[in-house]
Amino acid sequence: MVFYSTFLVILQHCRRQSFRWLKLRHYRLLYLITTMFRIPVITRNLLIINILAFMAMLVFRQMGIADLNSLCGLHFFMAQDFHVYQLVTYMFMHGGWEHIILNMFMLWMFGAVMERVWGPKRFIFYYIFCGIGAGLMQEVAQFFYVWLFGFNQPMGFLESFSVMHHFAADLNSLTTVGASGAIYALLLAFGMSFPDEKMFIIPIPVPIKAKWMVMGSIAIELFSALATPGSQVAHVAHLGGMLFGFFLIRYWQKHPYADYGLQGGRDIFSNMKDRWEQRKKGYRGWNHKKQNEEWHSSNPDWDYNARKKATQDEVDRILDKIRKSGYDSLTSEEKKTLFDQGNK
Repeated sequence: MVFYSTFLVILQHCRRQSFRWLKLRHYRLLYLITTMFRIPVITRNLLIINILAFMAMLVFRQMGIADLNSLCGLHFFMAQDFHVYQLVTYMFMHGGWEHIILNMFMLWMFGAVMERVWGPKRFIFYYIFCGIGAGLMQEVAQFFYVWLFGFNQPMGFLESFSVMHHFAADLNSLTTVGASGAIYALLLAFGMSFPDEKMFIIPIPVPIKAKWMVMGSIAIELFSALATPGSQVAHVAHLGGMLFGFFLIRYWQKHPYADYGLQGGRDIFSNMKDRWEQRKKGYRGWNHKKQNEEWHSSNPDWDYNARKKATQDEVDRILDKIRKSGYDSLTSEEKKTLFDQGNK
């Protein structure tokens, strides 16, 4: 429903003005929404892994082989069954059909968009990073809950560790499963990337902007976490995923040209090659360029139109490259060009 309504809003916007003059960010969002049903590779694999893990959990539980939610779910760090690997594996386990259907729907809806915006490498890093962050926040919340409400008598901070260690087997019941922390981080990323896009949220009869939807979700989760401490719903994990996602996005905004691969090294060798080829052309090429510059300076209109056309051709080429290979395939110069043109 959210996807469909967002698509309609963008189509109405396109009818009001020529597609050629749309802002770059609107062009990109329209492209992302219209290609949403072609699920990107990382989002598709995450959906498959989550569904397979859920089906395996049901089969193993029915056959009495093992409880995968107990093995892979995130236990309280003072519990007997806690393992560090659970900070990752808990994201792929779910408690029931309603839990996994809602999470996978949101993963498909927001994950497909954000993976096409960021590219597969940045997207999977964001997803795992925020999921781990959500787990850490849930562990902290569980500690304070056990310390303040778990025992019948007050105790000191250091003393509480000894008491919890004594009851480590009983603390195994504090287990967290689900991808909700990472999913809420994707919701935040969508709201920060496209804050003014309108969406329909059932049962609200009017469309609301994505930024207000994100702020409303934060308010609801914060109120729920304070009003129902110890609830089976990990409200603190949801907030934790959004918190880690916020700081990571802010870091990326301050370093918009950061790469995860070896693009920087390729750029160095590419620049060296270009300089070598220019040097081989010698004086003849330099003289020809000088004559062109003198002629262009006497024809300012021609020069302006030529620069404008060259810029538009470059933007079209970059957008086509994103469509084929994702955002991470861009060089630093291409990212800078796209960033500069998007702000005009």
